[in-house]
Amino acid sequence: MSPQVCLCLLRCVYVSSGVFMSLQECLCLLRSPIVSKAPALRSPPCPGVIMPWLVSSQVDFLSSSPSQRQCERTSFSFYCSVREQLPVWLLEETRSMEVFSWEDGRPRAFLPSEALLYALVHDHQDYAGFLVQQFSVSALRAPRCSFCCCSGGAPHLSVAVRYNRLSILALMVEALKDCDSGVRQDFLDGCGGCSHAADAGKCAVQLAVELSRSDCLLLLLAHGARPAGLDAALQRLVSCDAADRREAQRCLDFLLLFLPGPPAFCCLQDERQRWQGRLGNEVFRWLSGLAPPPLLLQALRCLARSGPGRISALPDFLQQHSWQ
Repeated sequence: MSPQVCLCLLRCVYVSSGVFMSLQECLCLLRSPIVSKAPALRSPPCPGVIMPWLVSSQVDFLSSSPSQRQCERTSFSFYCSVREQLPVWLLEETRSMEVFSWEDGRPRAFLPSEALLYALVHDHQDYAGFLVQQFSVSALRAPRCSFCCCSGGAPHLSVAVRYNRLSILALMVEALKDCDSGVRQDFLDGCGGCSHAADAGKCAVQLAVELSRSDCLLLLLAHGARPAGLDAALQRLVSCDAADRREAQRCLDFLLLFLPGPPAFCCLQDERQRWQGRLGNEVFRWLSGLAPPPLLLQALRCLARSGPGRISALPDFLQQHSWQ
């Protein structure tokens, strides 16, 4: 496999997962003797990524100065340190004093938001907690994408959902409570990442529905995220296999709990028997616009808005399926 193809593969892994490792850092990774001996990455790359083209002249042009090569080495070393779950004090001391990224022809300090993405992918909960506590919302700011040199939306919430990092997601949405309501809503409902990323154009709630991450979905909705993706939740419920059906059903239930107003899916009546069997008669009639919501559903909607733990703490006979 040629160096160009290897570089493209490495680049796609980090672009698709939301960790914006620069092309220079990927080159360092290819040159490093660690690569041939290193164990496999603990977190698999996101699927469905279209690999970008990279001409050979660009490869020859990249690491042209000693300063740039030094930035590559420090960035890759820091990435490996986070992956190996080194102590927080050591990681932060390294990030603030020794690690640099190469941008616009000059080195710059490694941002807390970039370090938080590394901690998310490799589930370093202690380091993620420190970054969120120390830097608050600034740790969630969108880092500049070195692949296309644009500043997309902050991808941290979507990355947490993609890798099912529930504990770190809880820390991040809790930190958003101190923000202005408009800023908080932008983070919760924003479509993070650049246009070439795997989850481009999807907010964290939509991604949670597509991946059937019901716990992540409830956490986002309880902290004020917009309940988007009801159509996707219905389709997911009928298309998933038996092993995923419970989580898909929970995602649909949580969306119904947080809907601001009555939906009207008249198209459900075209396949009445199919949807009645999946949703139950009362919920089917409500979603079709034929009846008000069930009383139990209305009561649970009030309870759900008071905190994500209230619903999961209910006894089985009061869980969501009881209204169907």
